[in-house]
Amino acid sequence: MPARRSAALAAAAALVAAPVVLAAPAQATGGTGATSGKGKAGAVVLRTALDVSLLNKSVEVPLRASLNEVRAPADADRTALTVELDGVDKGRPFTLLRADAATARATADDRKAEGYADIARAKVHVPGLPLLSLIEVQEVTSKAVCEVGKKPVAESNLLGSVTVLGKKVTLTAGGPTRVEVPGVGEVTLDLSKTRTTSRTAAATALGLRVAVNPLKLNVADVQGTLTLAEATCEAPAEPVEQERPEPEKEGVEPQTASEPAPENLAETGGSSTTPYLVGGAVLLLAVGGGAMLLVRGRDRS
Repeated sequence: MPARRSAALAAAAALVAAPVVLAAPAQATGGTGATSGKGKAGAVVLRTALDVSLLNKSVEVPLRASLNEVRAPADADRTALTVELDGVDKGRPFTLLRADAATARATADDRKAEGYADIARAKVHVPGLPLLSLIEVQEVTSKAVCEVGKKPVAESNLLGSVTVLGKKVTLTAGGPTRVEVPGVGEVTLDLSKTRTTSRTAAATALGLRVAVNPLKLNVADVQGTLTLAEATCEAPAEPVEQERPEPEKEGVEPQTASEPAPENLAETGGSSTTPYLVGGAVLLLAVGGGAMLLVRGRDRS
């Protein structure tokens, strides 16, 4: 019997002295993240919006073409300079632009978007004027750059001489230039148009308003607009910091304004796990005490 009592007392003492391991409440973790989107950019060597009227047909044939047009992020290189226009010159392919070099480039990522277009030693033709160029240029370029945190930039340059309907002309940035050729037609040119906003930019090297009546190749009238070397861009969205919400603690009532703030346990050497540790110790003491009472009862019996 003394041996049993000693063993029970030793077991109770071991339980009380053993370290108490309880699951501490989940600690909320915060953090920040960044999200952003890619920019957009585009470039085109030549764009037309012309209406071609035919002599023996009272109809208008639209000539809508975009040559060497690219767009980013999903860009695709194009090098076609020839279009077909039904009913004109027996439906044979019609060469709209002849150039030694025609480049269109567009790039975009999450920091910058850029469009670029360049044409060198180029001649533009319209239906009905197979031998006479609508316009000839030595070189024109346009560039648009949109970068995060910076003001968008748009610029165009015209290098060398310009010839319109066989006439050499001098263009100025002060306003449109009008060229008229009797028996052929009229062309109005706008030089180097640029525009920018807080996030976008666009540049056009040359814009033409066309009204010609060549009376050749069964064509009575050609009217509309042409654009040479156009570049556009849109800046990527600026990174936005996002804070992850803290997970709610289970079984803890939200503190209201009327409740007193809890004491800072760090100042007294305690922590948020102290109540759990104390509760565990009390539980183990109770188990040890129960074991003592059980041993005493057996001794008496």
